[in-house]
Amino acid sequence: MSAAPSDPVATPPTSARLVNVPNGLTVLRLAVVPVFAVLLLSNAGLDSERRYWATLVFALAIITDRYDGLIARRTGQVTEFGKLADPIADKALTGTALIGLSVLGVLPWWVTLAILVREVGVTVLRFWVIRHGVIAASRGGKLKTVVQALAIGLYILPLTAALATVRWWVMAVALLLTLVTGVDYVYRALTLRRTSARAMAAAAARRAAGPTGSRHDTAA
Repeated sequence: MSAAPSDPVATPPTSARLVNVPNGLTVLRLAVVPVFAVLLLSNAGLDSERRYWATLVFALAIITDRYDGLIARRTGQVTEFGKLADPIADKALTGTALIGLSVLGVLPWWVTLAILVREVGVTVLRFWVIRHGVIAASRGGKLKTVVQALAIGLYILPLTAALATVRWWVMAVALLLTLVTGVDYVYRALTLRRTSARAMAAAAARRAAGPTGSRHDTAA
């Protein structure tokens, strides 16, 4: 039995109903984003109790991000809506958290911008190469996702003193993994577009057409 594709965007859609559990989890994750933002930004971030609640909401949303795609692939419930909405919900949650933390002055803006540019850029690349094939998730990419979520969660918590220093180092590791895996993804995406069967067939067709764009009959 072959393994399920690791990239939900690359998984072929099925005839599954639009209303199903995976799509419900995705919509739920989108719906809690404004709730999370209100909790995080309440009283300029000085309400510790609401910061703890914001952390809980963020953690639960991250869990749904892990399982909605997994359930969809294993139960044959992959839909076009899910393929489009899942990365949007993921980036909405992460982006809201990062921007909110920077608005509160907890996280430097350059860190937020670096991560968001990478995440949006990789999402665009995924759709750019989808006709050529699937780029399997690397170990570095999976580790990046875990460390990044942990770092953001620690920053949402109202930590001080030594614990605040610990979260800085966790975010530093997350940022490094984010940038390194982003560069790796760009390299693999460009390589795939150049060496895929689709690209090779197109190149062969151009060579067969000749320099003027049409084949010349040289028979006497």
